[in-house]
Amino acid sequence: MGYPINEKMQKTISVLSEELSSLRAGRANPAILNKVMVEYYGTPTPIGQIANISVPEARMILIQPWDVNMLKEIEKEIIKADIGIMPNNDGKVIRLNFPELTEERRKELVKNIKKIGEDSKVSIRTIRRDAMDEVKNQKKNNEITEDEVKSSEDTIQKTTDKFIEEIDKMIAAKEKEVMQV
Repeated sequence: MGYPINEKMQKTISVLSEELSSLRAGRANPAILNKVMVEYYGTPTPIGQIANISVPEARMILIQPWDVNMLKEIEKEIIKADIGIMPNNDGKVIRLNFPELTEERRKELVKNIKKIGEDSKVSIRTIRRDAMDEVKNQKKNNEITEDEVKSSEDTIQKTTDKFIEEIDKMIAAKEKEVMQV
């Protein structure tokens, strides 16, 4: 079977992991800044490459640029990224203070997490369908036997089940993190 099902499904898991890490769950998590790019000498650059990012308290991120002249630019890009937190610029560093999540906001986040998980499962199932189609085409072209078809389909299904289970565990863990007070 020449279809790279494991690699494609693993990529889906990586994307899911990245998406979940960028969700705000009440605690300060520097991953929320992963998608924020700052214009640095004409090149869009991740904040982490032009500043030190630390978490001095559970609900605060501290951004200390190596070049103080970048403060305004970093602040502007954080606001533009719409991460839900207003940056606090004191002329030396930028502080992002994370407010306590309300019960309503937690439930909204859980709904969003479930949707992201469902989208990932759909992606996994699409990969499975493509792999099954590939096996059927190989059978139609007499490239493989009926036994090989059965074996390949079993392998594809087992791989799919394994990745769906992994998605369920990731979603459950993120939901638990969000709902903890």
